[in-house]
Amino acid sequence: MLGLKVVNTHCGIMATIVPPGLHPGERASSCPQEGMPRPSGSLELDPRTDPYGLGGFLGTPDVLQPGTALSTRHRQYENLTQPASADSVFHRGVRRKQGLDLSCMRPKVQECLQQFKVTRTQLQQIQASLLCSMEQALKGQDNPAPSVRMLPTYVRSTPHGTEQGDFLVLELGAAGASLRVLWVTLTGTKEHSVEPRSREFVIPQEVILGTGQQLFDFAARCLSEFLDAYPVENKGLKLGTLISWTKGFRCSGVEGQDVVQLLRDAIQRQGTYSIDVVAMVNDTVGTMMGCELGPGPCEVGLIVDTGTNACYMEEARHVTALDEDRGRTCVSIEWGSFYDEEALGPVLTTFDRALDHESLIPGAQRFEKMIGGLYLGELVRRVLVHLCQHGALFGGCASPALLSGGSILLEQVAEMGDPATGIAHVHTILQDSGLSPQASDAELVQSVCVAVCTRAAQLCAAALAAVLARLQRGREQQTLPVAVATGGRVFERHPRFLRILKETVMLLAPECDVSFIPSVDGGGRGVAMVTAVAARLAAHRRILEETLAPFQLNSEQLTAVQAQMREAMIRGLRGEASSLRMLPTYVRATPDGSERGDFLALDLGGTNFRVLLVRVAEGSVQIINQVYSIPECVAQGSGQKLFDHIVDCIVDFQKRQGLSGQSLPLGFTFSFPCKQLGLDQPWSGWCCCFSFLLWSVWLQGILLNWTKGFNASGCEGQDVVYLLREAIRRRQAVELNVVAIVNDTVGTMMSCGYDDPRCEMGLIVGTGTNACYMEELRNVASVPGDAGHMCINMEWGAFGDDGSLGMLSTCFDASVDQASINPGKQRFEKMISGMYLGEIVRHILLHLTDLGVLFRGQKTQRLQTRDIFKTKFLSEIESDSLALRQVRAILEDLGLTLTSDDALMVLEVCQAVSRRAAQLCGAGVAAVVEKIRENRGLRELTVSVGVDGTLYKLHPHFSRLVSATVQKLAPQCTVTFLQSEDGSGKGAALVTAVACRLTQTAHV
Repeated sequence: MLGLKVVNTHCGIMATIVPPGLHPGERASSCPQEGMPRPSGSLELDPRTDPYGLGGFLGTPDVLQPGTALSTRHRQYENLTQPASADSVFHRGVRRKQGLDLSCMRPKVQECLQQFKVTRTQLQQIQASLLCSMEQALKGQDNPAPSVRMLPTYVRSTPHGTEQGDFLVLELGAAGASLRVLWVTLTGTKEHSVEPRSREFVIPQEVILGTGQQLFDFAARCLSEFLDAYPVENKGLKLGTLISWTKGFRCSGVEGQDVVQLLRDAIQRQGTYSIDVVAMVNDTVGTMMGCELGPGPCEVGLIVDTGTNACYMEEARHVTALDEDRGRTCVSIEWGSFYDEEALGPVLTTFDRALDHESLIPGAQRFEKMIGGLYLGELVRRVLVHLCQHGALFGGCASPALLSGGSILLEQVAEMGDPATGIAHVHTILQDSGLSPQASDAELVQSVCVAVCTRAAQLCAAALAAVLARLQRGREQQTLPVAVATGGRVFERHPRFLRILKETVMLLAPECDVSFIPSVDGGGRGVAMVTAVAARLAAHRRILEETLAPFQLNSEQLTAVQAQMREAMIRGLRGEASSLRMLPTYVRATPDGSERGDFLALDLGGTNFRVLLVRVAEGSVQIINQVYSIPECVAQGSGQKLFDHIVDCIVDFQKRQGLSGQSLPLGFTFSFPCKQLGLDQPWSGWCCCFSFLLWSVWLQGILLNWTKGFNASGCEGQDVVYLLREAIRRRQAVELNVVAIVNDTVGTMMSCGYDDPRCEMGLIVGTGTNACYMEELRNVASVPGDAGHMCINMEWGAFGDDGSLGMLSTCFDASVDQASINPGKQRFEKMISGMYLGEIVRHILLHLTDLGVLFRGQKTQRLQTRDIFKTKFLSEIESDSLALRQVRAILEDLGLTLTSDDALMVLEVCQAVSRRAAQLCGAGVAAVVEKIRENRGLRELTVSVGVDGTLYKLHPHFSRLVSATVQKLAPQCTVTFLQSEDGSGKGAALVTAVACRLTQTAHV
């Protein structure tokens, strides 16, 4: 694979915050002379990193070695410009550092060196101004124009450490007028690393100054020559390219063009090898991607080479240019072009202004010209010439070499500034330049080198602190652990630069934990890593899409489900073999508003059991309830133990409410499949022959089978009303009158029907799922009579138990079904309800982990634990209000160590599973409402559906997806979904109230 690296810098103008006490355009005063008070916001460096006291005042903790974590603090940029107190700077006590006493120097020397001092307040203002400009650019604001670009690089992931393969890398201009080709082999492990093979080609001057076609043709020839020397079996290669496009290149016909296409065209013209340019990367991104992995991913890249730049992983939702709301993307700040007169003006020296004026691009890259290695040597040279001209150095005699621009290089500045060997290097370097320095000259030259480089490190630290503040703000974290990859010759040749950078960053951002990690092989390995990460993401994307493809239901599949359910409904109503039982509930009326009285209601349908006191008055229903748990040992123990526990809970509730000794009508919501066979004994001896609007609900409720995790023995095939009354009899001294046994779905319909007479369907989507609706009595074969309606309990959770849903079932559904307590049963419910969706997701996550797509292929014991991934996590993860970091927090609570990519994929898995569930539910509702419409011979139907269940109510998108599916599959029906207010409890009481009202009417 081949990777491409490009750095392209631009400049802009922006107005920001004026330093306290200064007016726009006013320059900050130089540092005070000896004996005068120093500003509280000034900086002083440790003598080990600033032996001559030239860095200003900086509260200094112990000097840190490379790789040591720092604890740094985020500040809002609005607060960054406030001057710091002495206490805040010197939290360990301020002490004057040992070093060169500037007061002993000649005034001209003092004047020069004082110009390079930077106060803490000035650094904070630079930090604030850059942060403000960054956020303007992210938002796409152009008034005022931000002075940084914030360019998306479309690198959306950092390395996992598992990347493998061979990659071809082209570095163009990263080391000046040269081109380097590398063959990088990634093994996926640190233990078996392979050194890259590389070859450097010098770019002829005529190519550098020629046309773009000449340059890229030259690059294509170099690629071919390199590959000829290293024969490869497969000539279909993928290339990542790194291009650095400032710093002296002047090829025509390139700026504003697609350099990837220019390179592809050149490779095609060469015709020797089939090479595809996969990635184009700038050197900063290459540095970030190429550093060794630590405890966490490296998400900031910092280059200080001939030029300077930084990049970092920004939340995609904050990058207006991307129009995305999930994941992260690497943004190249292009901070070399940063300039704000109010922020940088006070720290610009006369030497900076002269250097800029005489540069190839005057007025551009102002920040880079104060930091970049291309300019540090020239700044030192100009200071030395100035001092020589004023007789402060070399007896006022300058050599021709010293007067020549570019005669002092970065490497020489680093050598002369070294506190241990610098003086000796000064003598050698100056003598080679035709000068004869005295001992005092050598010390002054060294102090100039230290001053220039110290300021550069402090300015770089202020800019980095702005990046850290942006990261902290974007991720809404009070503390931010972050690794910063460093690269470039300034870091390599000037170790003190990094030490000063660390100390200053610690002061400016003290609530971040920052680790500095040197990049491996500059940008070359990083470009290969970008290409490898792109290949990994593409491969993982294919696997993810293949895995989730069966969950993406199209219109044809949903229409087929609707038709199959419709057919199963008809067969069930006729008494024929069907996966839908279509059980008559004998409820033929909804409340009319005249019901009055106090009623008890029981609600058993899940892991919790409720007892309710429902007071029905004119125009209102008041509910008092108490929740009792059903322990697993009770739910799966004996039936006698279960019903005794229920009666104990009822007695406890009566005592709490002062109802002991009272005999109130009781409705029992029993949310399990039951068949009601016939009339029970009438309550209180009343006549059971009453209005045809409500056939008796004092029925024998025969439990067909347990669902939702219940498996109490001795209950299936038995009358649950009888089991409840037997438990009441065993308790003794308790009088309870069981009037009605009600399914929770019917209760939901009745509860909503109290407010909306058009409600003719009930729907439950919670721990389990079910539906009921008002059917024409003439279509119910098991009940005599043709006139009127009958509420039918569909028990649609069992839909598909006959194999009719086989074409939609996945291997994950099969695994969940086989591990359940009722394999082969409730297949529709297991694809929809809250009890199973989390398990489906967990099995998918395990599968993707096995394939190395998630969690770096590392399974955790908790992820392998059944039911550990609750369905409520789907609702939380899919919430639009949650940032990606909160999604990660949910998963990390489960013991999962994951990246942002993992979090995004888990989100997609949750979305696919819940979307399928909602669509299947919508197809079922569409089948029901269409049958109601056709039963009545209507062209159009307006109907309401009462809904209850935590999945429907709490999932952020489930209800919308159900409604959209119904609208698509049943366009002739106008369906309103009403969320029930306690359908299981209130509905049971209302059924009981209606039964009592009609019984009393019949008795009279």
